[in-house]
Amino acid sequence: MAAAAAATSLLLRRHCNPQVPHLLRLRAAISSSRALPQQPELSPDPTAADPHPAGATPLPPNPSTGSPFYGENWRNPAAANPPSSLLPAVVAGSPFGAHHRMAAYSATLDAAGLKETFAEWMAEQRWEDMKQLFEFWVRSLDAATGKPNRPDVDLFNHYLRANLMAGALPHELLDLADHMREFEIEPNTASHNLVLKSMVAAQESEGAEKLIERMLQTGTSPDDESYNLVVGLLLRQNRVDSALKYLDMMLKSGYTISLNVFTDYVRACVRSGRLDILASVIEKCKTTDKNKVLCPQWAWCIDIAEAAFEANNSKLALFALEFLARWIARGENVKPPVQLSVNEGLVISALSAAGRTYSTDLLNAAWSLLRKSLRQKRAPTPETYLAKIYAHSSIGQLQRAFGTLREFENAYGNSEDIDLELFSPFTSLHPLVVACCKDGFTTLDSVYVQLENLSRADPPYKSVAALNCVILGCANIWDLDRAYETFEAIKEKFELTPDIHSYNALLYAFGKQKKTGEACNVFQHLLSLGVKPNATTYSLLVDAHLVNRDPKAALAVIDEMVDAGFTPSKDILKKVRRRCSRESDFDSDEKVQSFAKKFNYRMGNENRRELLYNIEYSADY
Repeated sequence: MAAAAAATSLLLRRHCNPQVPHLLRLRAAISSSRALPQQPELSPDPTAADPHPAGATPLPPNPSTGSPFYGENWRNPAAANPPSSLLPAVVAGSPFGAHHRMAAYSATLDAAGLKETFAEWMAEQRWEDMKQLFEFWVRSLDAATGKPNRPDVDLFNHYLRANLMAGALPHELLDLADHMREFEIEPNTASHNLVLKSMVAAQESEGAEKLIERMLQTGTSPDDESYNLVVGLLLRQNRVDSALKYLDMMLKSGYTISLNVFTDYVRACVRSGRLDILASVIEKCKTTDKNKVLCPQWAWCIDIAEAAFEANNSKLALFALEFLARWIARGENVKPPVQLSVNEGLVISALSAAGRTYSTDLLNAAWSLLRKSLRQKRAPTPETYLAKIYAHSSIGQLQRAFGTLREFENAYGNSEDIDLELFSPFTSLHPLVVACCKDGFTTLDSVYVQLENLSRADPPYKSVAALNCVILGCANIWDLDRAYETFEAIKEKFELTPDIHSYNALLYAFGKQKKTGEACNVFQHLLSLGVKPNATTYSLLVDAHLVNRDPKAALAVIDEMVDAGFTPSKDILKKVRRRCSRESDFDSDEKVQSFAKKFNYRMGNENRRELLYNIEYSADY
């Protein structure tokens, strides 16, 4: 160290200029860099000659455009890599050696060769090498023209992709995309898509929206990938309304929605309850050739259907069933075949929703889907038949409703294990009864005439369950004559035997007209014929006595009901207690309370009913 300082001092003394101030020699002695003498500069002379005098013809513009490196000393061969030109030769394998080899390799490539190199390196995922090679290449001179290399938009997009895969941030990619204009290149849609991908990775939804709006304003049309990136990002951040805006723009432009984005949108709409919006989007997709093949996963199709059934959205429910049918068809066409089938409970929900929304299309689609799922291996369950009867009855399709009842009877009418309550007009077939008496006696007479004609057809169709619906329908419209005539026609014209439901319907018709004696006669008649009464029979007989304000007789029927092995319902006991209160029959009321304790019923009070009953109406105001 001392020797180096002595050598430096000796060198300074030998080449010392006596005109240089002593202070400058002192600075040179403690610094390894040469000091520059500072000379004062004079202001330019205003009278000096102007290099471009007025009236002179100007030169044409500089033709050297297309590269930002024209402003530098681009004709100097060392300008392509100024730091490297000052470094000595290094051994192979060092970082500086790789740096130098990359610079030398870039000087041997033209644009086509660079693209081929990028294609190979992208397959090998050499993103950092791609970045370095591009940066050296744009600083190198073209071997043919001797001018700086000028990349096109595809080459620059490769450079953007390399930065994206290397983990560049969105603002860095935006700066690089703006840097393209220095090469007189306008970023295209692919360039913006690379920036959008970085924003998606960084979860910058606002920036992605601003970028796609800028693309629309500058005339750079977004493509399928652009919209899919933005919509997918907005959906992941639960911004469904903003995503719908760009999804509508996408569909209007005729672009293809990716399956992942479509699935994410379905999931977001189902979870947020935007079922009407989802139905409209699916409907728009079905009108385009590119998007009509979109279909969510099997599990999500079921979720869509269940949400639509619960919300009574028949349009969305129909789309969900179509998706399921499409999955079943796909499974049958693959090798080996995959037999998919829907749960029959889902079909029952669909039929119930069809009845509530009066949708014939949903009813037909649900039944067709059930047939495809069963593959004729077994008949549908009784609950499915009853749901279909309810749907047809609600829509007003009486012929189809009775046709379904005929299928139901053919499948389960002769089964010994079937519950006879499934054919009861008071419970299971009550929707069909309501549909029969919708327009009064006109509809009832029409149904009865059709049943008569079917009984004489080939093959004939005779159904006690169908005639029971007509009897109960006549009772509902207070038409005792038609009810009694239909009951007699079961034996005389249809040559069938009335069942317990037939007697219950007739008993109900008499009780509703306050003909308690006749109702009791019907009850005694069925007992004499050996027909076993059911719980409905006793309940109707109790109602007939209550209509005549006779709680003691009603309690006597309840005693018989208990002795027969049936349990009176809570509603029956409440009706009897209410009549006891009206009639001030405290003894009977105590007996009702004993029944309630016996069957563990909490009767509660009826204060509100009592208030309404005790209101004294007056004409005085």
